[in-house]
Amino acid sequence: MSPPPIALEAEKPPTGAEADRSEVDRLCVDTIRTLAMDAVEAANSGHPGMPMAMAPVAYLLYGRVMRHNPRDPGWADRDRFVLSAGHGSMLLYAALHLSGYELSLDDLKRFRQWGSRTPGHPEHGLTPGVETTTGPLGQGLGNAVGMAMAERFLRERYGSDVCDHRTFGICSDGDLMEGVAAEAASLAGHLGLGRLIFLYDDNKITIDGDTALSFSEEDVSSRFEAYGWHVTSVEDANDLEALELALEQAIAEQERPSLIKVSSVLAYGAPTKAGTSGAHGSPLGEEEVRAAKVALGCDPDRRFHVPDAVYEAFDARDRGALAQREWETRVRGWRAGNPSLAAEWDRGWQGLPLPGVEEAKPSFADQVAVATRAASGKTMEMFGPYLPTMVGGAADLRGSVKTGFGAGDSFSRASAGRNVNFGVREHAMAAAVNGLALHGAVLRPFGATFLQFADYMRPAIRLSALMRLRTVWVFSHDSVGVGEDGPTHQPIEHLAALRAIPGLTVIRPGDAEETVAAWHTILALDGPACLVLSRQKLPVLDRSTLASADSLARGGYILSAQDKDNARPDATLVATGSEVSVALEAAELLAGSGIKARVVSMPSLELFAAQEKSYREAVLPPGVPSVSVEAGIAQGWEGLVDRSVAIERFGTSAPGPQVMARLGITPAAVVESVLELL
Repeated sequence: MSPPPIALEAEKPPTGAEADRSEVDRLCVDTIRTLAMDAVEAANSGHPGMPMAMAPVAYLLYGRVMRHNPRDPGWADRDRFVLSAGHGSMLLYAALHLSGYELSLDDLKRFRQWGSRTPGHPEHGLTPGVETTTGPLGQGLGNAVGMAMAERFLRERYGSDVCDHRTFGICSDGDLMEGVAAEAASLAGHLGLGRLIFLYDDNKITIDGDTALSFSEEDVSSRFEAYGWHVTSVEDANDLEALELALEQAIAEQERPSLIKVSSVLAYGAPTKAGTSGAHGSPLGEEEVRAAKVALGCDPDRRFHVPDAVYEAFDARDRGALAQREWETRVRGWRAGNPSLAAEWDRGWQGLPLPGVEEAKPSFADQVAVATRAASGKTMEMFGPYLPTMVGGAADLRGSVKTGFGAGDSFSRASAGRNVNFGVREHAMAAAVNGLALHGAVLRPFGATFLQFADYMRPAIRLSALMRLRTVWVFSHDSVGVGEDGPTHQPIEHLAALRAIPGLTVIRPGDAEETVAAWHTILALDGPACLVLSRQKLPVLDRSTLASADSLARGGYILSAQDKDNARPDATLVATGSEVSVALEAAELLAGSGIKARVVSMPSLELFAAQEKSYREAVLPPGVPSVSVEAGIAQGWEGLVDRSVAIERFGTSAPGPQVMARLGITPAAVVESVLELL
């Protein structure tokens, strides 16, 4: 039996203007539902159930509650909205269209089609008004935590005249089953992110069926209360009055993030599929759609129909433009009294550090050996003052990874400093770092841990590449050279796995000077980057006899050539990280046998691949036997070199130098490979 039409009545039937408003409210909500049904049906693909269930929430947020300007989706002080349950994308597309964003009805008709602006899951940078790419469940909630952190940080640094908004979101049962959401919610509660408000679509249905199959004994409300959240419940998703009251209470709560548990019916209005998994990830079917429209009081013969009254009631353009003009007036007054901060703000939004950052480079020429993680820490200390809005931290490893700016500038419940103590929460850290970046160019966030735990962060790192975010992922303990911790902490396949992500720049510097150059290269990039660093000390290369580390920006460069006149070498040795020194030693051994071996430092395969062909062939001459040496699997070096000295097994627990030698990362092994090729 079909659920009844939305009941918006008070105890007494509304009359006059009140009755008219109730009818318009009903029309607005049901239009979201019919647009979702029609789009999924036209595509013969999609998730109609969640948009039909949460249509009242989307109407309230976009039509009444949020401060946003459809005419300027990038307005800096807009409220953010994250649809963590990205499979319900038609809920967001319908709300954006109806509230006045540049997303047409034709765009909705092309849902899930090649080249459309309405893909199956929302994509940041493709669709106006979409704040983040969602779909992998739980990641959106983590992004929203990062956005709320960004708002807190910027409000404290620049003042509420400049930054004063909230982050709203919708999450699902599936989101809250994912571990990343638990980590993110715990972090948000710890930090007291009072400007973060999530509405939990508690429809009790997943793809496999009722949530009782796998999610039956957990009290979500109590769990979030234990995390330190303000929690309320709305027993009927169609009760606009109760929803609005819950939102008002959440907005008024300044000390804790808020979760509003909303009991909804999946595919509300569908006669036979409402409240069933059949409406979760499949079209309802033509007959069910017609019957649902009849049950909702809509014309079953009209597709993609939007009554004029709905456009008029939903349109947020004038309201948003007014809010933005009021903000701009406040900002003009703030600029007059804070010229230095205003200049910093403007450069930040252009993605630029303060003048002088180019000279913020420590020198290590007087040192014999330095771990690249230590060189990275010194470099951050020097450029930190020139990037005052670089925010980030490590997963309980700040002292080990050597990241951060100053000892006491921590992000806490009391103060939003630059250094975030993420705790042992790699999943949440990575998702929140993406959220910090998504907030706007003014922030340049980073997250740090051991390279081995890049696996925990991979979904978020992949999304950072998909969205072209300016995030920095800092990893230390980069190889079996970490030694005694053993194979659980010794990366083998991780460099190859990261390099496999399209759009991600991976840099593994070979010494302290390359580490300095790596950071300055990263600061100039427009997309995400991984900086991979050693725990153990590496020789500081003598740049008076070797090439300058500044060439790192090209990904690979000729470090040392036995032939000083740049003649064609007999062999080329290509190395990254700690293995650069191994290659240099191998070249010396080969020279003793009369073989001229060129040593190429290749800290970034991605940057090297982006160079012109003539440069690449000048560094790696075609026809010259070439050998790569890297303490990890050889995958990814195919096509670049003829042979690889690599590790195709897991490591073992022993002192680092011994592990390296036993697993064949030695000058002798490189020499043997060259001789076999010759």
